[in-house]
Amino acid sequence: MDLLNVLPFLLALDVDGAKAIGAGLAMGLGALGPAIGIGNLVGKAMEALGRNPEARAAIQTNMILGVAFAEAIGIYALLTAIIIAFVI
Repeated sequence: MDLLNVLPFLLALDVDGAKAIGAGLAMGLGALGPAIGIGNLVGKAMEALGRNPEARAAIQTNMILGVAFAEAIGIYALLTAIIIAFVI
């Protein structure tokens, strides 16, 4: 076999592998930030509830909003990984 005939096949494999690695890194690193943020947020909310149980409604509302915003960042990372894997 001639190397020039095999070269396009090898390049196609490398591009697919790079896409898979890129999508995995995008999702892995993109999920790390929201996971840390949600953990911090819920932990601090529990501390606040322990100190001032009467403020439960206000603390819970703000906590749920913060969790929703952090989850949105995780969903953006998932969307980016899907775009890398299937579109690019």
